[in-house]
Amino acid sequence: MPDPVVWDRLVRIMRDVFDDDELTVQPGTTAADVEGWDSISHIELMVALEAAFGIRFNTGEIAGLRNVGDLADVIATRADHDRS
Repeated sequence: MPDPVVWDRLVRIMRDVFDDDELTVQPGTTAADVEGWDSISHIELMVALEAAFGIRFNTGEIAGLRNVGDLADVIATRADHDRS
């Protein structure tokens, strides 16, 4: 299970980006599972996450994501690393 602090914040940001306060997100959730998750909203999500967590994703990280759980893991790793 992803870091609970990162996970809660990630879900709140996703609900905001996708304008759905009832959005249910699990670690295995993919873009295909979320109504309105297209290429534009994907960029909006990444930008919102970068701003919220004070990190910058690189292309390899984004390309390697299979689901929201992977995204949460990258955020947790990067946020921890960037604080060091």
